[in-house]
Amino acid sequence: MLLFYVAVNLFLDGKWSLGSLFYSLAVSVKMNILLFAPALLLAYLTSLGLKGALIQLTICAFTQLILGLPFLLSNPIAYLKGSFNLGRIFLYEWTVNWRFLPEEVFINQYFHLGLLVLHLALLACFYSSALHCLCSYATLKQISEKVKRQLKGKKEKVDMGAAAQLFILPLFTANLVGVACSRSLHYQFYVWYFHTLPYLMWSTPYSNIARLCLLGVIEFCWNTFPSTLVSSAALHVCHGALLYGLWKNKPLGKGRQQ
Repeated sequence: MLLFYVAVNLFLDGKWSLGSLFYSLAVSVKMNILLFAPALLLAYLTSLGLKGALIQLTICAFTQLILGLPFLLSNPIAYLKGSFNLGRIFLYEWTVNWRFLPEEVFINQYFHLGLLVLHLALLACFYSSALHCLCSYATLKQISEKVKRQLKGKKEKVDMGAAAQLFILPLFTANLVGVACSRSLHYQFYVWYFHTLPYLMWSTPYSNIARLCLLGVIEFCWNTFPSTLVSSAALHVCHGALLYGLWKNKPLGKGRQQ
């Protein structure tokens, strides 16, 4: 996650190529970073256009190629199968989020397919708000660059701190969607998103008491070992409530504002 946050800071500084390098390095450490990819792809397209997005994707792919080159040269088939084994079965005894389901359902491929469909459907639900945020961010970034050129040599500075929220929110939301639709969450996977939860919670229209209660229940669920019917079901309720709050509080597009 450290490499990912380095990448985010580089993106916000306008250092896209270096940011893509660090993002790809983060993916090479842990593939859960790919959960941010849908929002990042949209950020590439809105800020850099199609040509710029293709360049950044090439940087990401080339980085993976270089890192995997020793293994690709020695045993490419085994390396690719091991690196991208998306069909592996997780151990039911370690699941944090699906304890309330029977084990035969937990390992069923149709259940996994259903989660993938739900994942894509939720991403589609947040597409318009993510597009609105990232287009607004790209526009503000362009304006700030023009203003900076006009203020060159003067003491005044352009602060893009608030505008950065338009870039961060879609990334964190896409990651939350992926976590909520995960085939299985093990205890160490809490690190995938726990540091984004306060930010996401305060991006909802809920009261502070409700936000703190949701954070507390999520923490309780992750600290219950072994997981129980109640803890795993409660985790889904909290994820659903958080996603609903984010959807309810999503930015208004031009049509809705009118």
